[in-house]
Amino acid sequence: MKAMKKTVICILIIGYSSIAFAQSIFEKDFTKPEATEIWGPQPKIVSPGVNNSPPSDAIVLFNGKGLDNWVMAKDSTPCQWTPKGDVLNIKLGAGNIKTKQKFGDCQLHIEFVLPVDSKETSEPNNAGNSGIFIQERYEVQIFDSYQNETPLYSNGQMGSIYKQVIPLVNASNKNGEWNTYDIFYTAPKFRFNGSVEKPAYITVVHNNVLILNHFEIQGTIKYVGIPQYELHDKASIELQEHGSEVSFRNIWLREL
Repeated sequence: MKAMKKTVICILIIGYSSIAFAQSIFEKDFTKPEATEIWGPQPKIVSPGVNNSPPSDAIVLFNGKGLDNWVMAKDSTPCQWTPKGDVLNIKLGAGNIKTKQKFGDCQLHIEFVLPVDSKETSEPNNAGNSGIFIQERYEVQIFDSYQNETPLYSNGQMGSIYKQVIPLVNASNKNGEWNTYDIFYTAPKFRFNGSVEKPAYITVVHNNVLILNHFEIQGTIKYVGIPQYELHDKASIELQEHGSEVSFRNIWLREL
């Protein structure tokens, strides 16, 4: 009974608030400029980074000062990849790593470099191959796609959402030169029964060039078959080890 009373009171408050809002709209004089001015709330102050440093509200995931934010993806044991100065190097054969912290909507900045000799491999599909898995399941591909010289299906090259979309352009730097991804991600929303209410969306800027513009992600990445959504909550950022010694630096994230 008490719960019902609280529900009724809440409905009444919302109803009265809506009526008051509607009345205030109709009472405004839209011939005056102040009728369309909103003075609050004011946006939070964020200081932008200086000299390629993160903004003031960023969560720093790697800047060369240890691997406390990372674990092995397969079993959550301590990270086995190799830090050297401000660079994090993939350890071949070790497997993927992931963040300890889990995220939803976010802005992710990450810098990476492909080995100069990435094409010198018995398996062409491993040429500079790595990837960034948003929420452990939506992959932004890393691959040796400089000048489109390495043969590979277009929806698997650098900047693709793997096997879902071809990037608008190829902005890859040559091997040995640093690349930057700035990723803007909106997580999917699920209904009470696990069905998809809103899909995930992603925008990717590669080396200051827009390569994916608010792309609707089709579901969890699949190498074989059709992608489908699976119910999930916040999840980690995962970096892929796929047979190439790709290196990373300056990884930070802003929760949105």
